[in-house]
Amino acid sequence: MKIAVVGTGYVGLVTGTCFAETGNQVICVDIDKSKVDKLSNGQITIYEPGLEKIFLRNLKEGRLHFTINLAEGIKDAAIIFLALPTPPGEDGSADLKYILGVAEDLGKILTDYKVIVDKSTVPVGTADKVHAAIAKNYKGEFAVVSNPEFLREGVAVDDFMKPDRVVVGTSDERAKKVMTDLYAPFVRSGNPVIFMDERSAELTKYAANSFLAVKISFMNEIARLCERLGADVDMVRKGIGSDERIGKRFLFPGIGYGGSCFPKDVQALVKSSTEVDYDFEILNAVMKVNEEQKLFLMPKIKTFFNNDLKGKHFALWGLAFKPNTDDIREAPALYMIDALTDAGATVTAFDPEAMNNVKQVLRDKITFAQTQYEALQHADALIIATEWSEFRTPEFEKMSSLLKNKVVFDGRNVYDAVQMKELGYHYESVGRSTVTNK
Repeated sequence: MKIAVVGTGYVGLVTGTCFAETGNQVICVDIDKSKVDKLSNGQITIYEPGLEKIFLRNLKEGRLHFTINLAEGIKDAAIIFLALPTPPGEDGSADLKYILGVAEDLGKILTDYKVIVDKSTVPVGTADKVHAAIAKNYKGEFAVVSNPEFLREGVAVDDFMKPDRVVVGTSDERAKKVMTDLYAPFVRSGNPVIFMDERSAELTKYAANSFLAVKISFMNEIARLCERLGADVDMVRKGIGSDERIGKRFLFPGIGYGGSCFPKDVQALVKSSTEVDYDFEILNAVMKVNEEQKLFLMPKIKTFFNNDLKGKHFALWGLAFKPNTDDIREAPALYMIDALTDAGATVTAFDPEAMNNVKQVLRDKITFAQTQYEALQHADALIIATEWSEFRTPEFEKMSSLLKNKVVFDGRNVYDAVQMKELGYHYESVGRSTVTNK
């Protein structure tokens, strides 16, 4: 099948590459010529484990192409995926200018029936708006389908190639047949392709991400309560996670969620609710809890240093909003950095993948280390903001020799509290008792 993907950001590049991997001819379109040139020459523009290997293979085998010319890109395509940004506006609503702008352009160049697929996360009613934008200039037949992505950064290739489910919103029988054929190689194990109307499909994506955000924030509140009641959040997590009605995933407490999806999608669903005079009280509470949670460690840090951080120097491990990605959008680490520097402290950070992105944002506000251990030199304490695998089993003796004090503030509960006590650390985490060497 011949496919066009408009937009080569995270979703677009993963989508195009994975469709090419199953034998389709894919042309990806982007207005950024420098990006298109890089991709055409085999230089991948995002970090995602496992993606580069199949990207290079499909580029070499001639199934994956890139262009800045929209007309060229969609000319022979049976399906056109719109994988464009939908950034939040000042009021929290999703900005559809990129999607609707491309839709209007498509209306000027379509010549025959095509299936146009909204792959971006978009508010309910967007398919209708895209249809209307195309129909301004094109009077022939076409279908607009909602096919939301459910990709987790860090495991996006597996998520795409082996999806739990594929959601397709369409009322067009011809489009339904095209989408069934397209996704057949991805659901051979029996996982469902779920067909529904366009509006239900659009809402499904927001509902899924918002529900997961609720689980995370609920556990973060349980963690706060554990500290006041003398309970251990890890034990509580195991106790409730074994209940199949609840499940084990998304129950790990920490310093809040970030990234490109949860914050934006929760905010957008709240905005959509207000537009139909509905007060989504749970999600309003989730947003409040998450904002507070990003700075959960700050009172602990200030208390330890007698409310005076001036002249203190901190090592920070982890900048990305989660491991296995270089995405720093709404990353809790950035909020921590602002709070620490505003209090007069300095920070040296290390992250395996995200440092270049942070340098572009913070410039010389903090310093960066080449290794996790280099970051520890002369630091008054270590703060852990992202649970990268290489942070899980460090050389604790080496850490001790580099830090001024054996003090760790762990925002992701990476270490075992009993072990940290045995090693002589002052160790504070989330929802567990403080271990002190004082």
